[in-house]
Amino acid sequence: MKTKLGLLYGGKSAEHKVSLQTALAVIRALDLEKFEIHPIYINVEGGWIKGPQLTGPVENVMALEFSQGNQLSLAPSLFQADKQDQQPLDVIFPLLHGPNGEDGTVQGLLELLNLPYVGNGVLASAAGMDKVMMKNVFAQAGLPQVNYVAFIKSEWEKAKEKAYVRVEEALGYPCFVKPANLGSSVGISKCANRAELEAAFGEAFQFDRKVIIEEGVVAREIEVGVLGNDDPECSVAGEIVPKMDFYDYKAKYEDGDTALIIPADITEEEYGQIKEMAIRAFKALDCSGLVRADFFLTKDGKALINEVNTMPGFTPVSMFPLLWKHTGVEYPQLIERLVNLAKERHAEKQNIKYTF
Repeated sequence: MKTKLGLLYGGKSAEHKVSLQTALAVIRALDLEKFEIHPIYINVEGGWIKGPQLTGPVENVMALEFSQGNQLSLAPSLFQADKQDQQPLDVIFPLLHGPNGEDGTVQGLLELLNLPYVGNGVLASAAGMDKVMMKNVFAQAGLPQVNYVAFIKSEWEKAKEKAYVRVEEALGYPCFVKPANLGSSVGISKCANRAELEAAFGEAFQFDRKVIIEEGVVAREIEVGVLGNDDPECSVAGEIVPKMDFYDYKAKYEDGDTALIIPADITEEEYGQIKEMAIRAFKALDCSGLVRADFFLTKDGKALINEVNTMPGFTPVSMFPLLWKHTGVEYPQLIERLVNLAKERHAEKQNIKYTF
């Protein structure tokens, strides 16, 4: 029996295009002998549109952007294979990045519908999306990280000078200003002085009501993939060496203007430190399925956790599938493992008693 796999992609998010690229890559990798592929597209206005079952290759992302005329109401029937087959899809694979997708909102919907889905649950997704909450959890877990401060937009608007002084006193320059609830390096700025800091606040607040400012460190950027549920395992480590000043959105998705070194040239001791911290972070957030854990590695060999991404990209230049490929797990097998992990976690939830 083929697994009826629903691919949920697009989204009302600044990362809409990234999600389309991810969906295209996953579709191209799926074995049609093992899976029925049922695309569910969320357009930029937030409309949910179910496309026809895919029975062959998809040439480009435009073929995945279904028209408004096919829009369906958001209802459990959206997650059925077709009108004749009233059984729900076997597994949903959310390929959504950013708010309204990676932040626990869609995961909550799938929980209410009692559908198995790939990846992290509501809590891990929400905490992993909000960089401030994530770093607070990491601090509670005793994970070393760079110093940081955070502001909400109204707080900044009422006392801008006070906010800038706080950043300068707590962190100094250089520092990084980021929207708290976006990934893919959208809206991030590196600041070397007050003028750049002021501009960076304005830029970041276009994308979120909360921003986080992090201390700049001189360090290598090391990443590992984590895969599993209660017994997660780590991939080999990879290093990002951006040709630009830092690894921004354009370098990630438009230019490919960065070098990915896999495996990273680090010692066994450094890898062991990073692996242990990645698994601790995974468990601290109660993650499931997958995360990509990002670290800074200083010159003296000290690892600092930067963040985890609870829905890392699956584009051809994405680090997560490349890390697992170099660990011995090819892309199609990686997808199958994620689907099986989704079924495993869903089956576990079915044994939980909700009545006394």
